[in-house]
Amino acid sequence: MCRLILAHGRFSTVALLDAAIAMSTGRTAEHEGPTRHHPNGWGAVFRDPRAPHGLAVHRDVRPIEHSVGESIVPRVDTDFLVVHVRHATLARNQGIGCTHPIARHGARGPFYFLHNGFMPTVYQRLGRERSEFDSAEYLDYLLPEGEEALDVDAAAARLRDIPHGGTSANAILVSPRRAHVIHWTPEDTPYPRYFAMHRLALRDCTVIASEIIPALAPRERWEPLPPREIVQIEIHRG
Repeated sequence: MCRLILAHGRFSTVALLDAAIAMSTGRTAEHEGPTRHHPNGWGAVFRDPRAPHGLAVHRDVRPIEHSVGESIVPRVDTDFLVVHVRHATLARNQGIGCTHPIARHGARGPFYFLHNGFMPTVYQRLGRERSEFDSAEYLDYLLPEGEEALDVDAAAARLRDIPHGGTSANAILVSPRRAHVIHWTPEDTPYPRYFAMHRLALRDCTVIASEIIPALAPRERWEPLPPREIVQIEIHRG
């Protein structure tokens, strides 16, 4: 179980990281889920014109509150940033290889995937014998090998066809041109507030987060992201 936050536009990178820390440590937790602390590493992907394909990535297996100051991310000046903080559902799925964002490199550039939830049945749709790492399998299912862009209608159909047994398919998929925010949780989830997503629309910036962050704006400025929806955000400039 994890927490996600995305910002696009003019914003303070430090304020976004502080918001991620607040979610990671449970300071903004107002939900029924059992997870308050997210200690199993963190990652970020952000737009950087100097980086290959215009996207840069940071990953760390330590809790964000202990290691963010040692990273470059607080000093980044960018107009697009996604941060993921992690509580590993299965103890075996820890370490840098399971730290989000998960990367896939295509002919037109990389994809970076950040997931909140547990999807232990997706492997069945891939024809595999067992699940090894559900988030990676979810990416393989959502964006089949060889596809160079997310087809939103096809992705929605695949999401509807996932076998019962997972907790949430909430995720953010980032490519050099655009990001897709996937808000998709089974209707019978026991933790609807934990898997909610919230949008904050400011004059120069849009924020989407797993929790309402009062430090970014008063509670009444936030709106719930519609459930079972895929939101597309254009991030390329040039």
